[in-house]
Amino acid sequence: MPEISTVVLPDFAAGAVNLASARLGAQGVFSTDEFFAPLSRMLNDAPAEFDPDLYDDNGKYMDGWESRRKRVPGHDWAVIRLAMPGRIFGFDVDTRFFTGNYPPHCSIQAACVAEGDPTETTVWTELLAKSPLGPGAQHFFENADRDKVWTHLRLHIYPDGGVARLRVYGAAHFDWSKVGADQELDLAYVFHGAKALAWSDAHYGHPDKMLGPGRGLNMGDGWETKRRRGPGHDWAIIRLGHAGLISRIVVDTHFFKGNYPDTCELLGAYLPDAGDTFSPEDIAQSEGWKPILGRQKLEMDREHEFSGSLIAEIGPVTHVRFAMHPDGGVMRLRLFGTKA
Repeated sequence: MPEISTVVLPDFAAGAVNLASARLGAQGVFSTDEFFAPLSRMLNDAPAEFDPDLYDDNGKYMDGWESRRKRVPGHDWAVIRLAMPGRIFGFDVDTRFFTGNYPPHCSIQAACVAEGDPTETTVWTELLAKSPLGPGAQHFFENADRDKVWTHLRLHIYPDGGVARLRVYGAAHFDWSKVGADQELDLAYVFHGAKALAWSDAHYGHPDKMLGPGRGLNMGDGWETKRRRGPGHDWAIIRLGHAGLISRIVVDTHFFKGNYPDTCELLGAYLPDAGDTFSPEDIAQSEGWKPILGRQKLEMDREHEFSGSLIAEIGPVTHVRFAMHPDGGVMRLRLFGTKA
């Protein structure tokens, strides 16, 4: 059965994206052993689950990566390709449901590989020294050096055992210096550094999902709120990947048929010094940001493109407030424009 975490995330997770997200493309490249549970499960985005009656051919089914009991010297380790090159702020090594089979210690190394995956000649840098782990818990470790960009991680567990989830909090690296002044890009794309910082509700899906790649896999791959039974409307504040001038907007309600928003609108502000957390006062002020796109009618299961005279020229923005009235689901939000 699923277990909802009540752990308060550390400060380093604020405004960060999980670079080890399977949904965004992170992959397990290699492991010394995955007898009881494959490495790929450790990168799943959903919290780990546990079914006491579920077994497979090798024994108890565990939702994570689990190696067999080691009967020879050494320890187990795995290589993970991050979803995108990025700077790392910290880690969450989650041993949820691993109680008699968790590794007592772990360490983490990182590498930056220009193309492909690491080889025997790859140079690895230690980001987390050998550190203790406990049973059935999230373990947060902050990374002191946030400036370097990494593409791969090597997770060591001592000597063996299971890890339910590995989350790598950081920021996507995108070289904006290589983008021309007139080149149109999606300023709200997660791979370009965009991130949802505040929202009214995320009952069925986090607003970060709107910023992901592709058109979405199913209705669970977008931002969806619960049914609103009172006044008001739902909204999300998004930090763009770079300050820019928005000229074209795509709102995609793909898969949302009986639960798409009736209308949407977009407000913007230039806040280059804003932090990664928004106070209630900051959120209240966002209601007065400058309109970029006025209220527009939406339809079910459709890509809506807004451009031309519908887009107000308000100058460069660093943050936007996307509002849907009164509630519902949006699969993708694309904010095309040029960097400021």
